[in-house]
Amino acid sequence: MSNQTLLVELFTEELPPKALAKLGEAFAAGIVNGLKTRDFLDADAVATAYASPRRLAVSISHVRAMSPDKSIREKVLPVSVALNAEGQPAAPLLKKLAALATSIGCGEIALSALERAVDGKAESFFYTYTANGSALQHGLQAALEESVAKLPIPKLMSYQRPDGTTVQFVRPVHSVLALHGADVIDLTLLGLNAGRSTGGHRFLSAGSLSIAHADDYSRVLESEGKVIASVTARKEKIRSALLEAAGSDLVLMPESLLDEVTALVEWPVVYTCNFEAEFLAVPQECLILTMQTNQKYFALTDANGKLRSRFLIVSNIATDDAQHIIGGNERVVRPRLSDAKFFFEQDKKKKLEERLPGLANVVYHNKLGTQAQRTERVTALAGKIALALGADVALAQRGALLAKTDLLTDMVGEFPELQGIMGTYYARHDGEHDEVALAASEHYQPRFAGDALPSTQTGTAVALADKLETLVGIWGIGLQPTGDKDPFALRRHALGILRMLVEKRLPLSLTGLLADAAQCFAGNANFKDPCSDAASFMYDRLRGLLRERGFAPNEIEAVVAQQPDTLDNIVERLNAVKAFAALPEAESLAAANKRITNILKKTAATTGAVQPALLVEAAEQSLFRDMQAAQPQVDAAFAQGDFAGTLKALAHLRDSVDGFFNDVMVMAEDEALRNNRLALLSTLHGMLNRVADISKLAA
Repeated sequence: MSNQTLLVELFTEELPPKALAKLGEAFAAGIVNGLKTRDFLDADAVATAYASPRRLAVSISHVRAMSPDKSIREKVLPVSVALNAEGQPAAPLLKKLAALATSIGCGEIALSALERAVDGKAESFFYTYTANGSALQHGLQAALEESVAKLPIPKLMSYQRPDGTTVQFVRPVHSVLALHGADVIDLTLLGLNAGRSTGGHRFLSAGSLSIAHADDYSRVLESEGKVIASVTARKEKIRSALLEAAGSDLVLMPESLLDEVTALVEWPVVYTCNFEAEFLAVPQECLILTMQTNQKYFALTDANGKLRSRFLIVSNIATDDAQHIIGGNERVVRPRLSDAKFFFEQDKKKKLEERLPGLANVVYHNKLGTQAQRTERVTALAGKIALALGADVALAQRGALLAKTDLLTDMVGEFPELQGIMGTYYARHDGEHDEVALAASEHYQPRFAGDALPSTQTGTAVALADKLETLVGIWGIGLQPTGDKDPFALRRHALGILRMLVEKRLPLSLTGLLADAAQCFAGNANFKDPCSDAASFMYDRLRGLLRERGFAPNEIEAVVAQQPDTLDNIVERLNAVKAFAALPEAESLAAANKRITNILKKTAATTGAVQPALLVEAAEQSLFRDMQAAQPQVDAAFAQGDFAGTLKALAHLRDSVDGFFNDVMVMAEDEALRNNRLALLSTLHGMLNRVADISKLAA
């Protein structure tokens, strides 16, 4: 059969674990794309990527032994160039035909064999011929070389082949396997000739493995080589084994750790280890982090999240007597846990408050000063925010004052990921108020999309102050986000501020918060007030945040275009706009509001109060009466925060608004009438836009 499974494998030294998955995917994708471009794949071809610590491979079903012949229509020359004045072939045409005949391997090409057709505005000659298909060997050689050249290799390694030639790859390659069905494809790569042999597990396999047929690859590797070649299958086996070994306990297995361990083993086996219970006196975050980061171990907790003194390891060795493996890993983890315990005990000897002077030695930014100066700014800002929220100002200022002091502890110096977490532990040990202690960790929240918000008022005030100080300060020295670049994560800080304002329904002025933050930098010659640009930036981030919550772009724009200064009721406004948009009157009123907006923009007249005596047309009298009748209901609903009721009350004006625009000439020649009608429209405009700019709903 000409259409069979193709298998290509590079057998290597141990590949970098953090890059393994991407290398495997890129290797497979490169070969698939190369073969698809050269027309070697059937429409129902399926590719399976493999990657283990010592191999990159791909298996592709329904691969042709020969690519099909192709009919090619090639433009030769424009007729005006190809023929002379007598209509005979000119020298450029004869030269072109000779070159074309040579390139496609045929005899002379006669003028009669050419097709004369319009090409754009001029006529040209075309020649159609059949290009013979090529053998898989040639197509795969090119596809393999292209794929290897484009691999996302973190760092190339130069090494010598036995014959003395120097080659480069991510790690030394020992063999190349290339099979089409049962047949070896004659390829060369990195100084190696392709064959049907590969290697199994470094310790559990008998040695070299011969793959008889491409379809046998994964089965032979697993049964004889003790290698699970599929990244996904290996990862899921590890996950299942961890859950089984954990029993009734919970296993902490972040995906990043699972991915890294999957890239370290070919035949995963899970074993249970233990450490001394005395280490449980250390904050469990420290123990968990050191086990995960330094040793790639999986911690266990009980159902309540309390750390156990046993942990799980994923080994690359299966053995009936695992005591040496277990004992070795227990000996390895003990010094790391001892270090964590030592750091914790040493840090507790010095109160956080005593570390405050040390912040003056930590540079925050050369244009914004030290962490001590930053702490002063955040403390002042947190106090203002707490006052506006009716929270305890003293607690907020104390929380902000101590929030960064754990940066100077040994534990955070060793594990920067624990900043904030350790501050909470140490503040509680120092006897600080619990809200002050929580603020040490909560002021970093939310750290990422979906992260929890601060749980306390003190934590909220400090978190807002911390993020506002960063956003305004960094922007104020000209380091605002540009394109994809955002080295100070100002987008994340802006979203954190917005989430707190929206989700906690905080009645705080956004422009006021930015202004208060800018005031903290008064006297800094490097600082230029960025509040206007920063506010626009915040509203853009708000649009994105609301889109993620399922609101339509025109609904969002109806509310956000008005740049609401407080965001505590923005969700209610959006829900009201959504409900209003579903009413039959919405389309007509939205269009009318858009028309009114345009009219008012074009006139420079100052509109005062409506004078009923100047309402001479029946339609404008009717509109004025209906507006007066609706006004009390609109005011009452708006005062109660019933935004849906406010807009629904306005819906009753549709008929009179339509009648006004059908029967009344707004820009009347009489100046008094014209100004009075503009005043009427201005009043109506204010009513219609009280909740949102409904003109944004117009198509």
